[in-house]
Amino acid sequence: MLQRLIKTLIALAIVAPAISYAQDTCTNRGDLDQQYCDANNDLTADTPTDPKKLKTPNTLVFTFTPVEDPAVYDKIFKPFTDYLAQCTAKKVVFFQVQSNAAEIEAMRSGRLHVGGFSPGPTNFAVNIAGAVPFAVIGDAKGYQGYTVNVIVRKDSSIQKMSDLKGKKVAHTAPSSNSGHMAPMALFPKLGVTPDKDYKVIYSGKHDQSILGVNSGDYDAAAVASDVFDRMIERGVIKAENFRVIWRSEKFPTQDFAYAHDLEPVFRDKMLKCFYDYRFTDDLKKAFAGADRFFPINYKKDFEMVRYVAHTAGESFNRAAYDKQQSGKK
Repeated sequence: MLQRLIKTLIALAIVAPAISYAQDTCTNRGDLDQQYCDANNDLTADTPTDPKKLKTPNTLVFTFTPVEDPAVYDKIFKPFTDYLAQCTAKKVVFFQVQSNAAEIEAMRSGRLHVGGFSPGPTNFAVNIAGAVPFAVIGDAKGYQGYTVNVIVRKDSSIQKMSDLKGKKVAHTAPSSNSGHMAPMALFPKLGVTPDKDYKVIYSGKHDQSILGVNSGDYDAAAVASDVFDRMIERGVIKAENFRVIWRSEKFPTQDFAYAHDLEPVFRDKMLKCFYDYRFTDDLKKAFAGADRFFPINYKKDFEMVRYVAHTAGESFNRAAYDKQQSGKK
């Protein structure tokens, strides 16, 4: 009896890898994590073909990228989440996340269904969490973008990029496009190389970089122009206290992405709700006059973001993500 059991276990051990291999019928995966597939080559996770893996949530969980105080956006988006609840006939809650990593993990684990992501972390969200970007805030003319701004205090002696050498310069976080990867890729051509000509100091968020320059904790900072402008609009900072010594070309701003495993009929209904919505005056004010969620294509519209990341030596696969997270501990 024992010998028969041992033979059976050995046989299963031999066959198991073959079974596992046979079950993985994915023809293309790219940088996506193992549980996702990209058979249509659009760089995002395909919708599961197994109906048992599809989700139609009773409570739709929504969030916005934690570039600033999450409570601010909970209030600003309240009219929209009320509308989304009515439009989808689902309860909608705003989930306050404190970091990009927490937002990515929430979607990966199925606790977040749709939300706004910063451009840099979007790539990790796509590959690690199965996020599918579908919109960027915009208007009838197109989607809203931002520039990378290098800011200093008005009374600073820093006048040009090469003056940053030897100074205290804030970047936001390793995964941030505007706050780190774009500077790593673009600054050397401007006469200053981060982590060579100056030591990179991570602030954690764009608003913390801006406030740090304002208080004198940092000599300069690389920040997203839209965050900078919104903080001026809200009266958190005064424009006359700063100078912008350099601006980049335009990048897409925060995008909105849904979980890849949403049931298609429900998903399409939800997307129509997003596209049909027109912003309240408070939302327009918060987002520089933008009045809608403008449709985008991740493969095409985020090509420059991915280019900057790759130029900066960044990858967005599981190994790179795990390395980044372990480096924060």
